[in-house]
Amino acid sequence: MFELLKARLRQGARTAPYPQGVPAFPERYRGRPVVEPAPGAPPLDVGACLFSPEEAGDGPHGAVRFTTDHRMASSTREGLISATGQVELVRALDGEVRRLFGRSLRLRSVVAGSCGGCEAELNALSNVVFDLARFGVQFVASPRHADGLVITGVVNRNMRDALRRTYEATPSPKIVIAVGACAIGGGPFAGSGEIAGAPDIPVDLYVPGCPPHPLTMLDGLLRLLGRLPADRLPPQG
Repeated sequence: MFELLKARLRQGARTAPYPQGVPAFPERYRGRPVVEPAPGAPPLDVGACLFSPEEAGDGPHGAVRFTTDHRMASSTREGLISATGQVELVRALDGEVRRLFGRSLRLRSVVAGSCGGCEAELNALSNVVFDLARFGVQFVASPRHADGLVITGVVNRNMRDALRRTYEATPSPKIVIAVGACAIGGGPFAGSGEIAGAPDIPVDLYVPGCPPHPLTMLDGLLRLLGRLPADRLPPQG
C-alpha cells in the first residue's frame, strides 16, 4: 500500500492545466479545417466536416488542410460557414443568464441516434485529465434537474418527440448544445429519410467534430459562460 501511495505521489497532478497554456495534441490530431478556395468554390462548412483524411488535399474547390486548432465551437450555425474555414467563436451568454449558469451548470445528455463516438468524448470530460467538474459543470440524470441539454446524434424520427419532451421538461431559462456533425446537420446521414435533421429547438452552442475533441467542447462551454475572451480565428489557422 505504501509503495502505491509513493508511486502516486511521484506521478504528480494529471489534470491538464487548460485553459492556461497551449494544449499539446498528437501528430495525427485533425483540428479546424482551412481551405485556400478556388474561384467560384462553395464556402467551407466546419459543422458538416467529418474530419476524415479523405476530406483534405487539393480538389476542384481548393486546397483543404487540417490545423491543430481545437477552437471551433460557435454560437450560430452560420458562424461555422465561411470561404476559408474561419470560425466565428462562441459569444458569451447574456448577463442575467450568465450570472445564473456561470458558476454552476447542470446538463442533461440526450443521445438522439448516435454511433457512440460523441458520448465517449463527453465521458472523457469527466475524467482526471479534463475534470469538467472543476469549472462547476456536471451532467445530471433528469432534465428537471438540468439547466440545459447536450444533444448528440442525428435526431432520428424515433427520437424527435423524445427530444422535444425532454426540452420542455427542462426548466427555463435553459441552454441547448448540439455536439458533433450529426447533431449539427445529420453528418454522413444527412438527407436520409430516417432522420429528422438538426434539432427543431433553439440551439445556443454548436460544437463541430466527428467526434469533437474534449477540449473543443470545453473551449465552447467556457466561452459560452464568459470564462474565455471572445475572439475570431485568423483565416490561416
